[in-house]
Amino acid sequence: MVGARLQRQYIYAFAAVSPHDGVLESLILPWVDAESMSLFLAEVAARHAGEFIVMVMDQAGWHIAGHLQVPENMRIVLLPPYSPELNPAEHLWEALREDWFANTVFPDLDAVEDALEDGLITLESDPQRVQSMAGFKWVTSIPLNAN
Repeated sequence: MVGARLQRQYIYAFAAVSPHDGVLESLILPWVDAESMSLFLAEVAARHAGEFIVMVMDQAGWHIAGHLQVPENMRIVLLPPYSPELNPAEHLWEALREDWFANTVFPDLDAVEDALEDGLITLESDPQRVQSMAGFKWVTSIPLNAN
């Protein structure tokens, strides 16, 4: 019998997407907490300094922490609990999993980070694809009985 020790290591991708035009901003950080989230918000605000940003987020602990620092050109809108499908950025994670991580064994965390970075850069450079994943399509219903 041979013993094995599993060790878990983590990195975190933060992303914000404009569903209107498919602009994607992302950042890979080693932690997920209010300080990291504040850093991400500051980075997005700096990249869009001349714009007012409405950031839609779920109610994860690091999104609603009391010491979260929200930049002046940004307002946070929180989604109702248990409704991640309403967050446009959530749809990007599925594409990343399928296109850059599916059926892959990585030798170490650096290789995972390389794949994640490649995926995010590829998506950031393709706003049409991002918009098609994150943009909500409004559908007009047509009544079946037009009487």
